[in-house]
Amino acid sequence: MAEEAAAAAAASCSNNKSKAAFLPGGAGHHANGLTKPAGSGIFSNSKPGAAKKLVIKNFKEKPKLPENYTQETWQKLKEAVEAIQNSTSIKYNLEELYQAVENLCSHKISAKLYKQLRAACEDHIKAQINQFREYPLHVLFLKKIDTCWQDHCRQMIMVRSIFLFLDRTYVLQNSMLPSIWDMGLELFRFYIISDLKVQSKTIDGILLLIERERNGEAIDRSLLRSLLSMLSDLQIYQDSFEQRFLEETNRLYAAEGQRLMQEREVPEYLHHVSKRLEEEADRVITYLDQSTQKPLIATVEKQLLGEHLTATLQKGLTHLLDENRIQDLSLLYQLFSRVRGAFCIFVLLTVVFVCLDKLGFWKHNQREVCQRMKEAFATFINKRPNKPAELIGQEHFPSFITAAPSANVKVQLITMCHKYTFIYRKDVFEAFYKKDLAKRLLVGKSASVDAEKSMLSKLKHECGAAFTSKLEGMFKDMELSKDIMVQFKQHMQCQNLPGNIELTVNILTMGYWPTYVPMEVHMPPEMVRLQEIFKTFYLGKHSGRKLQWQSTLGHCVLKAEYKEGKKELQVSLFQTLVLLMFNEGEEFTLEEIKLATGIEESELRRTLQSLACGKARVLTKIPKSKDVEDGDKFSCNDDFKHKLFRIKINQIQMKETVEEQASTTERVFQDRQYQIDAAIVRIMKMRKTLSHNLLMSEPADLKKRIESLIDRDYMERDKENPNQYKLLTFCHFIADT
Repeated sequence: MAEEAAAAAAASCSNNKSKAAFLPGGAGHHANGLTKPAGSGIFSNSKPGAAKKLVIKNFKEKPKLPENYTQETWQKLKEAVEAIQNSTSIKYNLEELYQAVENLCSHKISAKLYKQLRAACEDHIKAQINQFREYPLHVLFLKKIDTCWQDHCRQMIMVRSIFLFLDRTYVLQNSMLPSIWDMGLELFRFYIISDLKVQSKTIDGILLLIERERNGEAIDRSLLRSLLSMLSDLQIYQDSFEQRFLEETNRLYAAEGQRLMQEREVPEYLHHVSKRLEEEADRVITYLDQSTQKPLIATVEKQLLGEHLTATLQKGLTHLLDENRIQDLSLLYQLFSRVRGAFCIFVLLTVVFVCLDKLGFWKHNQREVCQRMKEAFATFINKRPNKPAELIGQEHFPSFITAAPSANVKVQLITMCHKYTFIYRKDVFEAFYKKDLAKRLLVGKSASVDAEKSMLSKLKHECGAAFTSKLEGMFKDMELSKDIMVQFKQHMQCQNLPGNIELTVNILTMGYWPTYVPMEVHMPPEMVRLQEIFKTFYLGKHSGRKLQWQSTLGHCVLKAEYKEGKKELQVSLFQTLVLLMFNEGEEFTLEEIKLATGIEESELRRTLQSLACGKARVLTKIPKSKDVEDGDKFSCNDDFKHKLFRIKINQIQMKETVEEQASTTERVFQDRQYQIDAAIVRIMKMRKTLSHNLLMSEPADLKKRIESLIDRDYMERDKENPNQYKLLTFCHFIADT
């Protein structure tokens, strides 16, 4: 293929010794946490400018605690904790107790104090469990649990206020220890709520109250809110309650939906569903945790709406439409808009259009309705700005153009063109479509050239000739290449040049086709000679042009002889270079093939993998495996068999990576910048001066490009009015590029 400070510090050194001078300054100096005035007597009297001597004295000995102080102090603290737990008065002053805790912590008795406090709390909570195990399941049981929880929280707040110094020093410095509050939660969870009987009766009681409320009974909502808040604080809400709650909700509404669909008419049923949804939303606000909202509402919608979609439409939709019950139809639309699914969307659109027709609106406002639908679809499809354009250009069009020709291709083309009109980033579509179109044209993968040209004409009709000029240039290059090859064959016959290789060349104009990275490979002398002959022939007819061979796009047909008989192999140029090596030897290693062919390593590995590990294995690899590794050896497979005479061996394609897609998109953005620059200058050339708001009402991404043009001195802000822009006179040429 061919393609066209200054520092103020001082130090003195002598005889390999150094002496630092401490210079007084500011309010004073700090040493070991002490602060002394600058002019205090701690400095010896000396002449001005001379170094002063700083005398540092040790602290006095740390005072020791009296004998039995630790035991007596803990006894006071223990009595205070027990008084709090028993709701009696405390004998000692709270400030005295706090100071006692601080004294113990200051003398490194924190660990022992923490263990003693935990043991005291643990003993008290253990004694509470027995009163709940044999208590019957009743509302009084729930109130007793709630009272116990509220008392526990109040007690732990008081205890923590006394032991606050311990909590903020020793506990804070040990990440493995829970804080005093968390310790209290942990003990309550372990000894009270984690008890199987207590937890089971608590959850059953909560679910019973919720069921009664759903049945219309009045309940104590504050009790429910407190109990569920307790479960959330103890971090067992989801595991112990939410799962069972959702299961019970699913069971309740499944039975209710089946029963009411048979008993009630559709309007009445829809109002009941709406009421149920409002009730459940109110429960989430009042006493349930916010994390329950999404699965709870989804469960109600599924059992009351999703499971009865067909039955609702068959039973009452026609009746609602015939009687023009607009409010009920509006409620139907609001409720079933919650249900996902293509069929549901169809139903919603049916309801809307029939309502419009019944009201006479569709007949008189058909154009406005269609316009609103188009705007809505365009907004939806462009939620992800680049992806729709990329998918349509890269996947959808090639999917049917490369298929076998059929009568349905025309319909598919029209449908895809309609989708194309809704995407905003048409330059992204062009980049990906051009890249895949080039593959189809060069490899001959397109099953219908007419379909390709039909697609091009539709794009030209939608976007104008400028948009499709490069794409049309690609088809023109292919047609001109055919004419050039006819002339080249005639030239070869006239010159009577010997050779048994038939050469076909496609001349690609560089500006029309995607950019390809050239790769220099070592080709056989016969191929090199033919390339030079064609180069001389072409440049003789078109002087001033330059040819650059693209080895990555070449393909060949090789004749091979096997024990079974003669075969023709349709392969890429890289596969050709590898196979021709086996005319000179029987076995080669990966390194030897790389050195002889000059093919880049990753490309060579894919080439050898297609020849030795694919369906048509014309080479034998030792050792046998799916991947090509260093040190593998390859030899010709003389026993190769195939039912076809001409066999196409596909090159293993490297899947397009995210980086490659991002690179293509980035090139599109770079090209777009120049177009936006030119558009801005054209506008400014016509207006001369323009306000910021009017200019920003033009295309998106404009702000960045305006700043770029100002930085490059193509335009400037008005000095008197910063909201006005002026075009500089010397930049008129950019508008014509």
